[in-house]
Amino acid sequence: MSEVVATFIRVAERVQAWWARRQWSKGAEVPYAVGSYRESWAAFPALMRQYHPDLNASIALSQVPPAADVLLLWQCDVGHRFAATPSEQRLRPGRERRRSAWCPECSEQANPTRTVALPMRDSVTAPAVTANAVLRPRRVRRAPPVCDKTPALPVGEAFVSPCAPKPASAVEDRLRADLHERLALTPGLNAVRVARPFFQHLEVWPDLVFPELRIAVEYDSTGRHGLEHVGKREQADRRKDRALRSAGWEVVRLRTGELEPLGPYDLQLANWNRGALDRLVETFRGIRGSLLVDAYVR
Repeated sequence: MSEVVATFIRVAERVQAWWARRQWSKGAEVPYAVGSYRESWAAFPALMRQYHPDLNASIALSQVPPAADVLLLWQCDVGHRFAATPSEQRLRPGRERRRSAWCPECSEQANPTRTVALPMRDSVTAPAVTANAVLRPRRVRRAPPVCDKTPALPVGEAFVSPCAPKPASAVEDRLRADLHERLALTPGLNAVRVARPFFQHLEVWPDLVFPELRIAVEYDSTGRHGLEHVGKREQADRRKDRALRSAGWEVVRLRTGELEPLGPYDLQLANWNRGALDRLVETFRGIRGSLLVDAYVR
């Protein structure tokens, strides 16, 4: 009888699932105390700098065994975020101490993958340039055209734009309804005129636009796959905020899913509720003053 050997490939768990499993197996609310593995991680200062508990269910790095098969979220000094297990990080790349050595994206930029060129046939090789040859001028890359649907309004003016995307979630609709129930502000506006093009438009589209207060509100979550408002998308959010502030507006971002604040007035929320509404209105008072904001309270 021939023997059948089954090979099992173990897939690393997300940190929340791994922590819950260890709580169950050890029968303790905190299976590993803070500092349990501090000495093991002390030899890797770059990793200690890249690890943030707020990105990993508030679990400290010294609570994670170096051999644990758990998928952790890391952030390099430049701001790139990536997932890797402790073993993958400790073994990459040969304990070198370059900044790029601890981030896959930075490592690729520092040492890009090269493609070996195959020898070309004689029939396709370029002919030698002679004295009578005419050299064609190089093409000048032109900037992409700016959308002409933006009305000729003063910078900072709010309006209704046909280019603005529709609300992406039901939470935004509830947020909009709750705010307009609390404050008698102009509804229906979805764009602000800015001075410089933002993705080929002279306008930006905040989630909520309040022209009386010149405050824009953004509702940010990591999305279903945890990729929204991080990495390059976070850089676009920062550009958007700068464009609004240069137009005389202020931005309040409601950051959920353990997203860190980007601006001085951003709020970190677990979910949207009445308590969050009170905090947001109080933030409006801190930006524009109670006298102005309370004039619109219903």
